[in-house]
Amino acid sequence: MNTVIRKIGNSEGIIIPKDVLASLGLRAGDSVVLVEEKGEIRLRPLADAAQDFEGRMQVARERMKKYEVALRELAK
Repeated sequence: MNTVIRKIGNSEGIIIPKDVLASLGLRAGDSVVLVEEKGEIRLRPLADAAQDFEGRMQVARERMKKYEVALRELAK
């Protein structure tokens, strides 16, 4: 599916076709997360972002535990 980047005020944006929004259960006003990965742009519904956030928090907790001594020294 092709679309064009358009000027919207001081920003740029794209129009997402209504049938695509409907298939994802989205509508105007819903929040999404924009993720840029390996030269691609992905949009995810905010609900998926919450799961992604929890996964990232788990990684952060593991790293904080691993580097607990160093982090405590840096916090002084």
